[in-house]
Amino acid sequence: MAVHSTQKMRRIVAEVAELDKKFAPLIERRPLCTIGRSEPSETHFESLVSSVISQQLATKAAATIHARLVELCKGNINAKKIMKLDDAALREIGVSGAKSRTIKGLSSAVLDKSLPIDRIDEIHDDQEIYDKLTSIWGIGRWTVEMFMMFQLGRLDIWPTGDLAVRRGWDMVHKNKEETTAKVLDVKGEKLHPYRSVVAWYCYQAVHESRGLDY
Repeated sequence: MAVHSTQKMRRIVAEVAELDKKFAPLIERRPLCTIGRSEPSETHFESLVSSVISQQLATKAAATIHARLVELCKGNINAKKIMKLDDAALREIGVSGAKSRTIKGLSSAVLDKSLPIDRIDEIHDDQEIYDKLTSIWGIGRWTVEMFMMFQLGRLDIWPTGDLAVRRGWDMVHKNKEETTAKVLDVKGEKLHPYRSVVAWYCYQAVHESRGLDY
């Protein structure tokens, strides 16, 4: 993946502040957006497995289960090792039956090469990546959007189904009524091609409201 320099990201956030001036004070106060600014610490496969485990779980619980899976895989998670694990072993460490099915389906697609996971960042069309990943049972829109933003560093993803994005948007715009995903989809049209960056600052608005530095 292409790594975006600090200088480039400063230019982008300045443009975002022009596209929607309500974001300007928040951008000034908060850290510089980190999307795509460093090489990922996990492989693409590991990142997707982590995302599946995290679905509908508190961060701490997901981290505990993920650590157990790493241990079960003897240090690193890959498709071959996952396929050798039986469902009972996965259940024992806290992976639900549905998530086990998803992780196994992902592993199978990687091994039979129907999903070119190691080269997926070479696909420039975000929709094509979305279609490939959501064809796997149990991988939905949110998981793919988080993967494309935080793993692949794609700058124009707009995860309006994410409650934190909608809450952050409403905080920035001082809305009294909650903005729906459908309405936010339309509002995001003017924010091409940097909607991931806008979403990141929506998260920052929520983090700031909770007293978090980052």
